[in-house]
Amino acid sequence: MKISISDEVSGICPKTALGVLSYKATVVPSTQELIALFEDVVATLFQEYSIEKIAQNPHITATRQAYKALGKSPHEYRNAAEAMLRRIVQGKGLYQINNIVEVNNLISITSGYSIGSYDANQLKGNIELQRAASGSHYDGIGKASINIEYLPTLYDELGAFGNPSSDSRRAMIQLGDHEIVTIFYSFDGAEKLDNWMERFSLYLKNYCGVMRIEKWVV
Repeated sequence: MKISISDEVSGICPKTALGVLSYKATVVPSTQELIALFEDVVATLFQEYSIEKIAQNPHITATRQAYKALGKSPHEYRNAAEAMLRRIVQGKGLYQINNIVEVNNLISITSGYSIGSYDANQLKGNIELQRAASGSHYDGIGKASINIEYLPTLYDELGAFGNPSSDSRRAMIQLGDHEIVTIFYSFDGAEKLDNWMERFSLYLKNYCGVMRIEKWVV
């Protein structure tokens, strides 16, 4: 599949970049080893972060600025990395879903990048990051219809399916064997992506048994 960024998004947010990982994985409940790592990281971030410090993370700051430039309030619609860190600072912790989602969220909260992992078998054709049109909605994971207008949103031939705040149910990661595409949303350039994509890949190998991973940056 070809993955691209629309001219509109690039024009408004010229530092937009996408880090992409493509791989096959057996999605299962997380092992105790992965859960222990997850809980250790959450506990460490609870000590290290404050609400004020979250906003100082450069990747979170860049995402907030992109939302504002595209016409979406970054206060009313927080990006996923920021929202998870706020839960951690407030002592609410994070839900544990499955091995792929745990790795996804671990890298997101430690890096500040919002990251989406999608079932590639539920996607059709090429993918483009677009500015969602006025009035756009989709059914979110664990949520009713979500207002996605003006958010930087991933589209395939079937329509919208993901953005840095909340993904749709259509391509959510469920148990079983799946082709998966993971996408890092960056709005401050590609310079830091390789390091975090490599760490994500290492976690996939160590905790999810994934041995072959394709990586590229858009």
